[in-house]
Amino acid sequence: MNVHVQEILDNPLAALAVVGNLVIIESLLSVDNAAVLATMVGDLPREQRQKALRYGIIGAYIFRGICLVLAAYLVQLWFLKPLGGLYLLYLSAKQFIPNRQHEDETIDKQRSWFYRHTIGFLGKFWATVALIELMDLAFSIDNVFAVVAYTDNLILICAGVFIGILAMRLVAQAFVVLMGKYPFLETAAFIVIGLLGIKLILSLAEHFYPTHPFSLFLQSEAAEVGLTVITVALFVVPWATSKLFNWPRRMS
Repeated sequence: MNVHVQEILDNPLAALAVVGNLVIIESLLSVDNAAVLATMVGDLPREQRQKALRYGIIGAYIFRGICLVLAAYLVQLWFLKPLGGLYLLYLSAKQFIPNRQHEDETIDKQRSWFYRHTIGFLGKFWATVALIELMDLAFSIDNVFAVVAYTDNLILICAGVFIGILAMRLVAQAFVVLMGKYPFLETAAFIVIGLLGIKLILSLAEHFYPTHPFSLFLQSEAAEVGLTVITVALFVVPWATSKLFNWPRRMS
């Protein structure tokens, strides 16, 4: 752990840049997660929906805590970074495929084998809660996988996972509202996801050619800070031009 603390102290700007990028990854993944969970409780009585989602949040805490315990092992697997990069590129590319942008934001519970085989003895409410917990497990693996793929610093991984937990409750809702008013920010968000995916895939160069100048640049503080600046600019610049000139056009 001292090695990880020293790494942060030696490169504080790079550490902040990594945390900033983790905030983006976790928040965006949590937006999709929140959208899926919202559709799952849509057929419950209104008074039961928030209760079911509240149980889902508790499950997310538990499952992400378990995944966090496994993080110390996962960071030793060098191939997780390029695999994580491919996963982020897949998320980004899927967003730009015509007529398929939102296919994962809905889920038909009746087609779920798990739901159909638990509703009989659990009832509709608890069968929905159980299905939410199952989805939480899948989401936790996805999100922790993305975080572990991005950095091997356990302190930053812990920060990223806890940010993800907060994002599910706080940031995700803010992103939904913001993207509802400024729809073009969703496009910017998935461009950022794609850039982060490319960065992770380029880690193959760091593994196989660690002393090459390009690999040294990828590991540098300048590269981390530069990526964060680009990331922020992709959101801030179109938002500013929209506010000033209404281009890209925002929703009224």
